Amino acid sequence: MMNDQIPPQVTKYFWGDNLDELSWKKHRKYIIQTILDKGDMSAVEWLFNRADKNELAQMLPSLKLGQLSTNFWQVYLS
Repeated sequence: MMNDQIPPQVTKYFWGDNLDELSWKKHRKYIIQTILDKGDMSAVEWLFNRADKNELAQMLPSLKLGQLSTNFWQVYLS
């Protein structure tokens, strides 16, 4: 079973959240959305180890991302 904790290199994107309550199981979509919109390579690498790229591509239309992020991930994940 994978650790449900968000690693230190990723937590900086969740500065307004209670990290003790933030969990992959409960907040998966929110975590994915935040990393795809604001994350650096380290955070994206962690995400790609947790979530399948096909799953991420399918989720894209339902995520609230900035236009540049949406365009980038549509191309990258296609």
